[in-house]
Amino acid sequence: MANSLVIVESPAKVKTIKKFLGSSYEVDASGGHVRDLPKSQLGIDVDHDYEPKYITIRGKGDVLAKLRKEVKKADKIYLATDPDREGEAISWHLMKALKLDDAKDKKVYRISFNEITKNAVKASLKAPRSIDMNLVDAQQARRVLDRMVGYSISPILWEKVKRGLSAGRVQSVALRMICDREEEIAAFIPEEYWSLEALLKAPGARKPVTAKFYRDCNGRNEIENKEKLDEIVKSLEGKKFVVSEIKNGERTKKPPVPFTTSTLQQEASKALNFSTQKTMRLAQQLYEGVDVKGHGTIGLITYLRTDSIRVADEADLTARKFIEEQYGKQYVAPSSTVKKANGKIQDAHEAIRPTNIDLTPVKVKDSLSRDQFRLYQLIWKRFAASRMANAVYETTSVKIDAGGTIFSMSASRIKFDGFMSVYMEADEKEEKNQIPAKLEIGTELELDELVSAQHFTQPPAHYTEAALVKALEEQGIGRPSTYAPTITTILARRYIVKENKNLYVTELGEVVNRIMKQSFPSIVDITFTANLEYLLDSVGEGQTDWKTVVRNFYPDLMDAVEEAKLSLETVHIADEESDEVCEVCGRRMVIKYGPHGKFLACPGFPDCKNTKPYLEKTGIPCPKCGKEVILKKTKKGRKYYGCEANPDCDFMSWQKPSAEKCPECGSYMVEKGNKLVCANEQCGFVKNK
Repeated sequence: MANSLVIVESPAKVKTIKKFLGSSYEVDASGGHVRDLPKSQLGIDVDHDYEPKYITIRGKGDVLAKLRKEVKKADKIYLATDPDREGEAISWHLMKALKLDDAKDKKVYRISFNEITKNAVKASLKAPRSIDMNLVDAQQARRVLDRMVGYSISPILWEKVKRGLSAGRVQSVALRMICDREEEIAAFIPEEYWSLEALLKAPGARKPVTAKFYRDCNGRNEIENKEKLDEIVKSLEGKKFVVSEIKNGERTKKPPVPFTTSTLQQEASKALNFSTQKTMRLAQQLYEGVDVKGHGTIGLITYLRTDSIRVADEADLTARKFIEEQYGKQYVAPSSTVKKANGKIQDAHEAIRPTNIDLTPVKVKDSLSRDQFRLYQLIWKRFAASRMANAVYETTSVKIDAGGTIFSMSASRIKFDGFMSVYMEADEKEEKNQIPAKLEIGTELELDELVSAQHFTQPPAHYTEAALVKALEEQGIGRPSTYAPTITTILARRYIVKENKNLYVTELGEVVNRIMKQSFPSIVDITFTANLEYLLDSVGEGQTDWKTVVRNFYPDLMDAVEEAKLSLETVHIADEESDEVCEVCGRRMVIKYGPHGKFLACPGFPDCKNTKPYLEKTGIPCPKCGKEVILKKTKKGRKYYGCEANPDCDFMSWQKPSAEKCPECGSYMVEKGNKLVCANEQCGFVKNK
């Protein structure tokens, strides 16, 4: 009969861990949290020092009843929830819900393991500890603050915009960052520049090589306009192109560090086109255990929520041994080159790595789904590469003098591939430049052709999920466990849409962001939110009392809420009356907000259910046919300007067009902030509104 009970979070782990421990252990799962704040109310007693009011989560009564029966049979109870702040809180809630702190005849321990392998699980049983209340309090503080923001601000959005909307401590900042980027892009004014290349033939060569303009005879290295280009080209007439400098060298490329949650999400997005949510779902499966032929059910990767790049000594040594055996000693990284975590990173966890490097992707391929395999292969290759030697390139750079104007050529070739024999990042490109082998200083090259091209500076790129995760991490917004849920939430709320990997704000998102910036500036302030994150981290480190953080936060939030209720009464966001008459019942239709933005609805609902698209007129004639330009939306809700005569007229513009014509080329102009810019990029005319 089992005399020890191990309680884990996920039912998927039960079978795996039970197999490791044998018949003297019973293993059961809580299925995540068993207690939480009630959904029907704030659930925080603000009059009694912000004490949370926890209740049993609906549907978890049977789970707890079963666990209580198991507890009665056991002498020792091991709380083995996930090895992070959330897992620590779940263990504490289990302790309270199962009344384990009152069970004098039971021994209760907290254990944690970073990977679900036999060695790791058994080692954790030899090093039990008590619950870390600092981590529990850090989770409580985050939960309470998130509840305060959500339950205080969301009702205002329901009242002023539409039901079902939400605000959040992290999600609202993420939305603001996307909106700010959209505004940057919309206001961006391209600047002209030119490139110049010389196609040159070395003596005896059949094909020319390309040399790029480096600097003119006055030392300037930019070609701002056509006039400057013509000046340079004219100065080159009759000039000899002579090799003036040759530099041969060597450069090294360092291997990447192992994955953290953030870098895994970024790379899986770029390399595999996975959403952050999909990456985390697959990583969870690989962590919890997969039935691998010849090995049974085992966890293939370490814990997936981490911001650490630390690797356990044993795993590091095993990886080095594997690399030496498979690739050769010269491919093993010197131990001094392996990067250590910086001081800001919470280093209790390891990086994300395979639990057993001997289980190569090829060995487990038949046991995994296609997407599981692709993610495992990415993690395995990244970790193996992180323990390997630098790649080494031989480099050559050449300067060519043409009457004081300098052109340059550069090339490199791999001398030793090192870690690149295993792994290259998704956005890395192999260099393919070539330089004739017999060049010497003083060699004269024959000019075959000068090639010039006009370019314009590009606006900042739209956020992708990968880029947003990177930006959130760099700004200190959210933590590894929150990146994917944050993006999933603002997509589900239709505040943003995803098209071809890019994230775009919808009209609904713009409205919500405008309200948040107007009435709750601190909630969507990036610096304030980042400082709050660090303060919450300090709770987890035992340096700050969690109630102190809440006491300082709540009164200011309530002041902002009360002010918003008054100031927003004059903002008519929803149910504006339109000039459109309902053709069914004759009432004046009103403007409402739906998942994709504004639409017209009959105010007689539910008696009259007539609705129709809301076409916002601009009063601007279509540049193509002269009819009116109207504000439209893509199927997913992204705004653009198109002609009311569509499909007969195909005019469209992402920027709002102006009725004013460009005085330089006659094209239409578009609004960019306080400027009017010619829509014809080749023209580039700009004027103030």
